[in-house]
Amino acid sequence: MKHLPNLLSAARLAMAPWVIVLILRGDSTTVLLWFAIAAVTDALDGFLARRMGVESAAGQILDPVADKVLLSGVFVALAVVAAIPWWLAWLVLGRDALILLFAAGTLLFTKVRRNFPPTIWGKLSTIGQMIFVLAVVMKLAVIVTPLLWLTAFLTAWSALDYARRARRPQEI
Repeated sequence: MKHLPNLLSAARLAMAPWVIVLILRGDSTTVLLWFAIAAVTDALDGFLARRMGVESAAGQILDPVADKVLLSGVFVALAVVAAIPWWLAWLVLGRDALILLFAAGTLLFTKVRRNFPPTIWGKLSTIGQMIFVLAVVMKLAVIVTPLLWLTAFLTAWSALDYARRARRPQEI
């Protein structure tokens, strides 16, 4: 049981290519099912790790990597099939690249591995992105546009928040 949270993250990572292929094939019903399962694993893995007291260094890396692979891939796939604008896909990719650059730059220049724990803005950004994807896949046109702008705002704001935190080592 102590490995369940990491298994959920690994399952999300394994599901990502399949979800992307389904989007590119235009199989909305199956995308909805698999993406919803992936979103649930994201909610469950952290909750279970904290609840069971089995947070791990591997989980602290695996969970955000699974999120980034899934969401970045899905946003690019949705842009490829013209379901969302490319600028939004680039914003999501840019935010994730920025976080990875901060982590790599810190390690490279200071020779010290610093954690970049999830922030409330990072969590809200991920939740917003997942809800937006579900709305796009479900073709809920009436809420897609407001969710697009909310997702863009949360993604950009969380990127700025991570940038601010990277400049202030005492906050990380």
